[in-house]
Amino acid sequence: MDKLTNQIVIEKLQVKFPEKLTNIVEPKGLLTLETDRETLIDLLSYIKSDDLLQFIYLTDITAVHYPNQEKSYAIVYHVHSLVHNVRIRIKVFLSANDLTIPTATGIWNGANWMERETYDFFGIQFEGHPDLRRILNMDDLGVFPMRKEYPLEDPNRMDKKDFYFGR
Repeated sequence: MDKLTNQIVIEKLQVKFPEKLTNIVEPKGLLTLETDRETLIDLLSYIKSDDLLQFIYLTDITAVHYPNQEKSYAIVYHVHSLVHNVRIRIKVFLSANDLTIPTATGIWNGANWMERETYDFFGIQFEGHPDLRRILNMDDLGVFPMRKEYPLEDPNRMDKKDFYFGR
């Protein structure tokens, strides 16, 4: 069996999902691509079940908030082919007014807690999730703490004023 490379993965995915994959890059050798929410579950199912690819291990699901972009939330999936020791990162960008994406719990049972954590910290709604509720924060917490919607420091702190530093 030949060694599975990023180029082989790219070619197979472009044949299976023409025009559905964008921004294909390899930062530090990690194959990274973007897709849309409509293609996501088909893509994840395909890379797991394909006889050559065998991306059978879901390493992580998380999100990133980019407040200055039009589609300001990226939901990020890290998947590993243990057979070939190859990794892939898949991103789906969503706008702040529509933070819903299909659940991956039908593909990997382990997605359950990862999606709950992503919901807990970013407020991403995973449609079809069997038990989407907070996992680490208090149930009555009214915010999602990893969103970049809050000032980094308390503006009322006196020890940070410029006149204390001779400015």
